[in-house]
Amino acid sequence: MKNWNRRKTIVATDDLPQEHRLKRSLSWPHLVALGVGAIVGTGILTLIGVGAGKAGPAVILSFAIAGLICACAALAYAEVATMIPASGSAYTYSYVVFGELIAWMIGVALILEYTLVVSAVAVGWSGYATGFLQSIHLPLPPQLTQGPELGGIVNLPAIFIIVVVAGLLIAGTRESATLNAILVVIKIAALALFVAVALPVFNASHFHPFMPLGFPRNGPSGHEVGVMAAAAIIFFAFYGFDAIATAAEEARNPGRDLAIGIVGSMAVCVLIYMLVGAAAVGAVVYTRFADSPEPLALILRQIGQTWAARVLGASAVIALPTVILAFFYGQSRIFFTVARDGLLPRSLARVSSRGTPVRITIFTAIVTSVFAGLIPLTAIAALANAGTLAAFIAVCAAMLVLRRREPDRERLFRAPAGPVVAVVGILGCLYLFISLPNRTQMFFCFAQAIGVLLYIVYGSRAANQARSESGGGRSAG
Repeated sequence: MKNWNRRKTIVATDDLPQEHRLKRSLSWPHLVALGVGAIVGTGILTLIGVGAGKAGPAVILSFAIAGLICACAALAYAEVATMIPASGSAYTYSYVVFGELIAWMIGVALILEYTLVVSAVAVGWSGYATGFLQSIHLPLPPQLTQGPELGGIVNLPAIFIIVVVAGLLIAGTRESATLNAILVVIKIAALALFVAVALPVFNASHFHPFMPLGFPRNGPSGHEVGVMAAAAIIFFAFYGFDAIATAAEEARNPGRDLAIGIVGSMAVCVLIYMLVGAAAVGAVVYTRFADSPEPLALILRQIGQTWAARVLGASAVIALPTVILAFFYGQSRIFFTVARDGLLPRSLARVSSRGTPVRITIFTAIVTSVFAGLIPLTAIAALANAGTLAAFIAVCAAMLVLRRREPDRERLFRAPAGPVVAVVGILGCLYLFISLPNRTQMFFCFAQAIGVLLYIVYGSRAANQARSESGGGRSAG
């Protein structure tokens, strides 16, 4: 534990051993597509119904609040990412600014978040795929489409899509990013179709009363309602831009491309969500699609546009893997960076001749496949939000500390009104965390306690040994 506050010094890519270098192959369009691919997906396709059930028509306000908080975090990410253009996202920034123990805790939060998101989206894709196969008279046995807790044996489609995405990432980062960009276009086109079909039946009376369930979180534990309760869950629909920060070492021009990718993807997605949310509530009374697993398709069917519902469902099967790809990519890079720092076995941080971390990608696929194949994640999906909120708070705080500690350091991107942005981001994330279900808060604290124990038992000693083997020149403080 003696090195718990030891800060990391970033080593230039050219000074890293060849087996620990990632290939620079991504430009800003790839990063924007990566961010949009991560952000627009399961959240807007499913959580708009959950949000409407908690906030009523004010779900639009919930989207705006979650989007504003995420926008503040995105600006902080853009500034810090261009100052510290290294793989690892909030984990690396925390290591550089706050020290090893805080970095480890943020790393635990990120790994937990990404694992849950990848697994949850894979299970969601399995549901769409199973329904599609059934519609063309090729049903799969129920035992092979659900985990044990739901009466099945294993969710094979969920495992299948994880393996496919892992294969794409092993094949090459640029190749997978290009395919991701194509699928993102399909997904955006499907949402544009929804807006175009739903707007002609827009009825302003559906927005009255606007806030029937109140603003703050209220209601019994496990059944929380209110605008902020909805925002705390809908927050899941916005994050994903942080996956861009994990691509810092693979961006051709990180100083420019990271800022464009992070801010650009957030701006595009906030606009999309507001349009889709307004069109959904205006088309159908919110109580008719609240808590539906497929709210947008349900709305289209209820307004008599069955053909559009089929197109939307098909696009989900085709394009939802972009979310899995983006978060899988981010998680594998977090694992890769933590292993390269010695807090996990360093043998996991070797890259292939194509410049991709094959070992860590396979390891990530195994972990997420276990979750997706065997465990229904609906009861603890909000835990992913808790991990992300912790990471966002860390990045906003890191921007404040760097502004004070190194005020004259060159910043390729400087967040406007930086102190205000950081404080709003920190306080907003704290308010969202308080608005999460009590069970989620307890799960998160338990996971962090386990993480600290692992650091004491293994991580601290392993990281110190890794520094000794590399000459001790990679950390300061």
